[in-house]
Order: sequence, then C-alpha cells, then structure tokens
Amino acid sequence: MTLKTPEEYISDLRKMDINLWLFGEQVKDYADHPLIRPSINAVAMTYKLAEEPEYEDIMTATSNLTGNKVNRFTHLHQSADDLVKKVKMQRLLGQKTGCCFQRCVGMDAFNAVYSTTFELDAKHGTKYHERFTEYMKYVQDNDLTVDGCMTDARGDRSKAPGAQDDPDAYLHVVERRSNGIVVRGCKLHQTGMINSHEILVMPNNSLKESEKDWAVSFAIPVDTPGMIYIYGRQSCDTRKLEPTKVDVGNINFGGQEVMAIFNDVFVPLERIFMDGETDFTTMLVERFAGYHRQSYGGCKVGVGDTLIGAAQAIAEYNGASKASHIKDKIIEMCHLNETLYACGIACSSEGHKTAAGNYMIDLLLANICKQNVTRFPYEISRLVQDIAGGYMVTMPSDQDFTNPEIGSLVAKYSATRSDIPVEHRQRMLRYIENLTIGAGAVAYLTESMHGAGSPQAQRIMISRLVNFDHRKELAETLCGIRENCDLTW
Repeated sequence: MTLKTPEEYISDLRKMDINLWLFGEQVKDYADHPLIRPSINAVAMTYKLAEEPEYEDIMTATSNLTGNKVNRFTHLHQSADDLVKKVKMQRLLGQKTGCCFQRCVGMDAFNAVYSTTFELDAKHGTKYHERFTEYMKYVQDNDLTVDGCMTDARGDRSKAPGAQDDPDAYLHVVERRSNGIVVRGCKLHQTGMINSHEILVMPNNSLKESEKDWAVSFAIPVDTPGMIYIYGRQSCDTRKLEPTKVDVGNINFGGQEVMAIFNDVFVPLERIFMDGETDFTTMLVERFAGYHRQSYGGCKVGVGDTLIGAAQAIAEYNGASKASHIKDKIIEMCHLNETLYACGIACSSEGHKTAAGNYMIDLLLANICKQNVTRFPYEISRLVQDIAGGYMVTMPSDQDFTNPEIGSLVAKYSATRSDIPVEHRQRMLRYIENLTIGAGAVAYLTESMHGAGSPQAQRIMISRLVNFDHRKELAETLCGIRENCDLTW
C-alpha cells in the first residue's frame, strides 16, 4: 500500500494508545473527541484529495526511492516543478480546510534531514543517510503522517542549550546504549503531533562542539513509551463542545498544537539520524526553516482565499458590496494574498539540486516569503474585520437565535437584505471571527508570525544571504567609480 484512505488514517489513530492530557484530565479515544476531531478532519483531507483524479498531479508524486506512486506529503522533491507543486498543493488544502492541515512540517523535515544526512555522512563516514532512506521508504509505503519536531522549551533565552540551569530545557541525550539512546526534554508548539503516526525530531538551533548531547535527530512512533502530550488551548476552543456548530465558524476543520514531553524515551539505533555532529546542526536547522518558510507561501494563501471570499460574501449580505471603498479593500486583500503566493512560487522555481539529489528552495526568497507572511495576513484580517462590521464580535449566541421566546426578535434585528437568510450572515460572521480572533487565528495569524521562526529569524537569514558587495559593485560601476562597460558599438 502506498496511498492511505481517510478512513484508514482515522482508524490508525483509534488504535493508538497515547498519554494525552486536556484541561487537566487524561483523554482516551481522542480520535473522536469533539474538540480534537476537527484537526483530525483537516489531516484526513490530505488523504482524501490524493484519491481524487482531479488533484492527482499535485497531490501525488512518483517516489525516487521505490518508483511507486506516493502522497506528495511523503515525497522527496526531485525538481523545481516538485517544489512548485508543493506550494500549489498547500494552497488547495488551505482552500478546502480553512485551517492548518498539519502535514507540511513533516514533509519539510523529510527533505531537510535527507540532504543533511547525505553531506554529514560524506564528511564523517557515518551511516545516517542510509538509515534515513530506509525510514523514508517505510513512511512512503505506509503513507504516514509524520510530525516534524524542532522547537524546544528553551528555558533562559540568554543562555545556550549547554549553559541552561536545567539541561532539559533543550531535548538532549541522557544515556547512550549499544542499541540506541535515551532522550529527555520537551518540544513546544507541536503542530498536529497527536494526529501523526510518527515524530521526526531535529535540534532547535546551531550548537557548539561542547553541546554534542543536544545535537540529535531521530524518529519514533507517537505512541512510544515515555511520551506525554498536553493539548494546547486556543481562543474560543470550547465552542466546539457546544450543541450547535454555528458559533464555531469553521464547522468541520481546525488546527492543533501540543506540548510534547520526552520523559526518558528510548530511541533504537536504526532510528537515529544525528548524534553529536554539532557541525551539521546549522545546516539542518536552516534547511528545514527554508522549506517551511516556503510552505507558508501556499497554506496561508489558501486560507486567505477563503477569507477574501468571506469578505465578499459579508459585503453582499450587508448590502454594501457596491461601495467603492469596500471594493478597494477587497482588491487590496487580493493583492496581498497573491503577493504571498508569488513569493512561494518564486522561491520554488529558483530551487536547486542538493548533493543528495533532492531539490532545495532558494533560501533567500523563502525567507522573503515568510517575512511577508508575518505581515500581510494581519492586514488582510484587519480589512475583513473592517468590512464585516462590529456585529462580528457583539452578535448573540446561536442559542439565543433558536430560543423560542426571544429567537424571532434576535433574528428580526440581525436581518439585513430581505433575500439573505439571517443564518447565512450569522454563519459568515462567525467564520470571519474564527479566522481573525478565534481558534482559527492560531493557524492564520499566530503561525504566520511565529511558525518557521519569528520575523527576526528571517531578517537574520536575509542579512546573511543577500550579497551586498555585489550590489554595491553594480552601483559603483554604473556611476563611474569602477571601470564601466565598453560602449564602443
């Protein structure tokens, strides 16, 4: 089997026995928990679309390892065209779910670890790449969802991993055995981790020679003994527990983040892809970050498409769609959203082959892409809130609309155009609320700011990658400070 169905994926989750906590209580049968299920539905969509002939070209690929047809989320990019199709796939899924669909982090980790281990082995004579290649065959053959796992708790930000008062602030090796290692620590903000089959761990940052214990990369199943998961809260999340779905906004889909505690977890030797090679931590971190910054030029654009649609719809429902200032605001939303997409396509089109054979995006343009993502969704959200009006945040609950005593009055004074059902306006306002200040804003706004690195992380990379000397030479040549070109024609 190389392509899993949505039903098979959900069945996999139901078989897992994980140590999960939510609101201070352990959760059993989490695959059907009403607060968690929307995020599982979003991942299931990545399997559903791969089955549909209409989307086969962007949702699937041919594996360079086995020659089999695989879900693109498990693929190692083999061309710039693959990189472009990745962005198109992510935009499509953003449109279909209106949220984070959670498989991007694993896909980006696959490609970063694959190329890094190849170059690591070439220098150190290790066998990590061979191990990882076998792991990738297993992932592809079983169409697994894998959580790419990087961000540590980090403790005191002024101190390096090896200088922390508590060494567990960064995940590290606490014991080495002949058949594997034992690790301890915590990874935060883990997108879709409990919706995954596996976890692929990477170091959080560049490390010094003295910090070998923190230079570790490996993969383990989500239900490995010693793993403890604490589900993260989201704004308005308990609305999912209410009897009506109207006030949820996005009625079927949602995102998910967890705190993941590695409480002396054993990792077998064949699942270790880095152990102590501090000189390759920078490469791994920068490559993963680059791929993931590219991703935001697709997924956030797809969600933005739905928000632009919501702006157009609510303007029409309110009877304001012909106002010139409303039209102009929606055009600006489109301009910002398509600029993000252009950046995602550009860094993909300029991709290049790595020594391992898979393709890497243009790192500079990927960082430019993500820098824009830290800004434009916030402006898009401001504009749609402007268009929606204040009733988005003062509207009564759906229980008031359906109450036999006051419901008709609530509906009467919530009405706009006579041909627009009140419930349509009600649902659309809740969708806008969800994406801009509610649970959906975690994926659309907070992830846009901090996912794949906060804004300063991109600015640091931009400063490293831009060739300022070359640009200065261009200017000096054109104004005559340097010898100019020969114009004798």
